Amino acid sequence: MTERSLRPVSGSAREVQAALEAWLTAQAEPAPLTIRTSGSTGRPKDVLLSRRAVTASARATHARLGGPGQWLLDLPPQYVAGVQVLARSVLGGTAPVVASEHSGLEAAIGAMTGERRYASLVPTQLHRLAEAGRLDLLAELDAVLVGGAALDPSLRRRASEAGVRVVRTYGMSETAGGCVYDGVPLDGVAVRIDVDRRIWIGGAVLFDGYDGDPRATAEALQGGWLRTHDLGRLDDDGRLTVLGRVDDVVISGGVNVALPRVTEAVRGLEGVAEAEAVGVADDEWGQVVVAVVAPAAGSVAPALDALRDGVEAAGLPRSWAPRRVVVVPEIPVLEHGKVDRLAVRRLAEKR
Repeated sequence: MTERSLRPVSGSAREVQAALEAWLTAQAEPAPLTIRTSGSTGRPKDVLLSRRAVTASARATHARLGGPGQWLLDLPPQYVAGVQVLARSVLGGTAPVVASEHSGLEAAIGAMTGERRYASLVPTQLHRLAEAGRLDLLAELDAVLVGGAALDPSLRRRASEAGVRVVRTYGMSETAGGCVYDGVPLDGVAVRIDVDRRIWIGGAVLFDGYDGDPRATAEALQGGWLRTHDLGRLDDDGRLTVLGRVDDVVISGGVNVALPRVTEAVRGLEGVAEAEAVGVADDEWGQVVVAVVAPAAGSVAPALDALRDGVEAAGLPRSWAPRRVVVVPEIPVLEHGKVDRLAVRRLAEKR
């Protein structure tokens, strides 16, 4: 059961929990577990994580948050965020509460009895709680980790105003989950930025490689560092700001456009519930920025001219403003709540 559940990680939350408990407490060094990535931006890969990496991440998380606590699992258990919720529970000697075993989030949080209580969510989950007016449910927890995608500052502000202690995380399967919290690397994690502004990560949390793909492993792991696909900057105090993915910058009419900045501006417009900005090929401009927008309940999405004006009013160059708008009922997401970037791009290309 352990081998089947961890290579790759699969099964129900309780099956994965049991497999992780055996794996984390085995006397002999066990083989790495395998996380099959979601493939939100391309072909899925099988990420090999050693017990050392998983343990280093879990212990550093608890050290940063103020100590071990009881965790709420409201994410699929086969991806790294869910695996870490269960691993932290095992290593902290606590029993996780699995949201799907209860009649709703309120009931699940009500079932938590730990002295300290934590949860790990993706921005989409936080956004939907905000739209439903139920952020107060999370205010009872000692900390809510939010990662897996960019967190809209206005959404974080709404959560904070509701009394939620949001901790923005940055990381990936290759780093055994979040390894930078609110811009500050966890203990034992190193971050550097190269001349191209690409983020590199070092430390005990790094993966062993991609199963069966030595070429991709050699491209990613270089000299004890992980070469990420993200751009960033380090402030004078060493705090990391993630600027977006390397492929989040498109060239439209000779102008470099940072898509995450456009997405943030569009999400802030009246009548917009969710939005993503993507670049698609165009004969005239090379690439154009397309805003895929889900209107707020009872609202109509902004017309193109109003949207362009709004993006410019948000302080971005007019040349960055979307040249097309695609209106959808909701932004497509993968099963663990991350935006399905390939599906969004396909929607933008069809219209």
